[in-house]
Amino acid sequence: MNPVEVNEPEVNQNYDTLKSDAEEGGYRLNPDIGFVKNLVRGLLKNELRYGYRACPCRLASGKKDDDLDIICPCDYRDPDLDNFGTCYCALYVTEPVLSGQQKLTPIPERRPSRAERKNKKADQPAAARSALTTLPYPVWRCKVCGYLCARDQPPGICPVCKAKKDRFERFI
Repeated sequence: MNPVEVNEPEVNQNYDTLKSDAEEGGYRLNPDIGFVKNLVRGLLKNELRYGYRACPCRLASGKKDDDLDIICPCDYRDPDLDNFGTCYCALYVTEPVLSGQQKLTPIPERRPSRAERKNKKADQPAAARSALTTLPYPVWRCKVCGYLCARDQPPGICPVCKAKKDRFERFI
């Protein structure tokens, strides 16, 4: 099998876009540009392999529905930033980390095991049945940043974190 290759102009362009989108959303990228570009290479390789940008620091299944939680930015980014000052793969960091006020520590894996994720999916229909049904529109929640909106369908792209439509879940 041939290794998946990405070209450097594409890496540079995606780095610039990622940095701009992060800053626009109030996030900061790791200041080590070489490190971040290696992560961008991994994201691009995963997009070529699987059709989506799975976190290069986690093992993707190749099934988008099973990996929605680890498509960058992953569902665990914000809790990791809140608790540790960086996300699991260290792509995103907080201002205290950038300024040297906070030291980095090891980050435990938050992603539930495959069995736990499967059980959670099985429980979702019961939870959905118990949700409020008197609202004129369903409420959609971005699983990445928590953005909520009430409309017939989720937005194509989250206006806060730029996550795609498939990263939304029906909240109510």
